[in-house]
Amino acid sequence: MIPIKSEKDLQMLKRSGRILSGVMRKVEKIVRPGITTLDIDRLSEELILKENALPAFKGYKGFPATACVSINEEIVHGIPSPRVILEGDIVSIDLGVNFEGYFSDMAVTLPAGKVNENERKLIEVTRKSLETGIKQARPGNYLSDISHSIQSFVEEHGFSVVRNFVGHGIGVALHEEPEIPNFGAAHLGPLLKSGMVLAIEPMVNTGSWECRIARNGWTAVTKDNRPSAHFEHTVAVTENGPVILTE
Repeated sequence: MIPIKSEKDLQMLKRSGRILSGVMRKVEKIVRPGITTLDIDRLSEELILKENALPAFKGYKGFPATACVSINEEIVHGIPSPRVILEGDIVSIDLGVNFEGYFSDMAVTLPAGKVNENERKLIEVTRKSLETGIKQARPGNYLSDISHSIQSFVEEHGFSVVRNFVGHGIGVALHEEPEIPNFGAAHLGPLLKSGMVLAIEPMVNTGSWECRIARNGWTAVTKDNRPSAHFEHTVAVTENGPVILTE
């Protein structure tokens, strides 16, 4: 069953999402060559706690940090460390907030300094694929209409969609029903209804969609070691269309 949120739930999720988007905007400003992924994690935690919220990821199934920070060929679940970000890296940051028991989740991919044209295109296509998927999050559409629109957009631009990791429902838990693949045929799966809240998150690879898990047991890496990008928003399905809660 996909949970349907009450008006109170939606208002609380808006507050959670507003906190998270504010934190992310501040974190984005420090991303540049010379900082470490641990710097990003520490600032993220400090800012979340200042808002009287909690990091949603820290301790979740044993994850050791507040932020997932994934660089270049790392797709998702990068563990922050003293690793220094270099000129030309692309940096994916995934953050979650628990505000009074209500969860929000978002991700962005940013260039560190100057990146090459293909990586700029990868970032832009991934960001726009998220926008394309969000437009389908309206009552009467099928869940897979989101999936299909993302895959179609990405593949039209010569990239591939990760299949091992998917989006998810969100609300009073970080992960709720349903799973939201970023690939598949249209007009399948459950019908979308007002009050559903979805974390839509395309993960897009330059080359093959295949991935492997690094030795740390967490970080997903492209199998061909080519760059990957990741964007995510928490979105409410409403009678007036999709509402981005993390904007």
